[in-house]
Amino acid sequence: MTSQPEPQFAPPNPSLGTFGLRAIWIITVSTLAIFLIFLTSGRTKLSESVVEIIAALVYTTVIALPSIFLLTRLTIICAGRFPRWVLPMQALILLCTATAGTFAGALVLVAVGIHSPGHYWHDALSELPFCITISLIFGLSISTFETLRYKLQAASLELRTQQVEQERAYKLLAEARLSSLESRIHPHFLFNTLNSIAALIPSDPSRAEQTVGNLASLLRFSLNAHHSGLVPLSQELKIVRDYLEIEKTRFGVRLRYEINIPPEIADVKVPPLALQSLAENVVKHVISHRPQGASLEVTGHMESGRTILEVIDDGPGFSLESIAPDHGLGNLIARIELLYGAAGQLEVSRENGKSAVRLVFPA
Repeated sequence: MTSQPEPQFAPPNPSLGTFGLRAIWIITVSTLAIFLIFLTSGRTKLSESVVEIIAALVYTTVIALPSIFLLTRLTIICAGRFPRWVLPMQALILLCTATAGTFAGALVLVAVGIHSPGHYWHDALSELPFCITISLIFGLSISTFETLRYKLQAASLELRTQQVEQERAYKLLAEARLSSLESRIHPHFLFNTLNSIAALIPSDPSRAEQTVGNLASLLRFSLNAHHSGLVPLSQELKIVRDYLEIEKTRFGVRLRYEINIPPEIADVKVPPLALQSLAENVVKHVISHRPQGASLEVTGHMESGRTILEVIDDGPGFSLESIAPDHGLGNLIARIELLYGAAGQLEVSRENGKSAVRLVFPA
């Protein structure tokens, strides 16, 4: 099964930009256009309504531009975290820009001759409460809307990412299931198993019947494993026993195994076919290549809130660096990473002439 490239999702843009800046630029262009018309018309006086329009545009421009810029910078600095102090900080920014913008706007109106210099303070102070109120209402409303929009985008991104990771986990599990099923239905495996069953029928019919049951159970589990992300350890151990008993009919005394798992961890959830893959690796790469066979032991215990499962054999050992991604253990490593992240590990060690493959994950 070939792997497909994972879709990439761009993080949401934490800015107040597009809509607000377009509106501000429209206001700015409109203000400049009115001024140009006024200056080029040669008129020395304006009607009261036109003066009010120009004053409103001037105040809006000199207040809104710095407000949008500072609020955008604040949002980028927060980087989507939006702590509790953001709203008071936004209100403080709007209060400062509204105050400074009101005095700056009044100064612009005096400079272009719309208002007289003698009425500067009167005009600025009379417009200040209105400008502050409008700035706080519209500014906080837009900021709140953009904050909620960003949070919604971030939540959607996280959901899509989780969906992709879940689909990838299911894909890897399906690959493990297919790999296991392929090894189960491999002609050599089936022929060897059927020949072993045929040889047992005259001499040990009860064991032949048991081997048939083990084979059916193993095939059924391999087919149904993709329906669940995790299975109880007791169920996984049954599959390991079924597999080893089937192989034992072929290898006889060359395959020696023990399963020592305490009952208190029998209900721990494990990735399906995890221990079976480790046992199969020993059978295929150690026992089948050694005339004397090998001993295999499956152990497990709890330690510091983690479940530790081990498959130990007296073979020559191997290194995880030599495992190809499409190998059964490579698939298992990828599934552990997806299921548990950094908390899950597959380790290989060698001590006292024995190799141990250790599966570690949170309990």
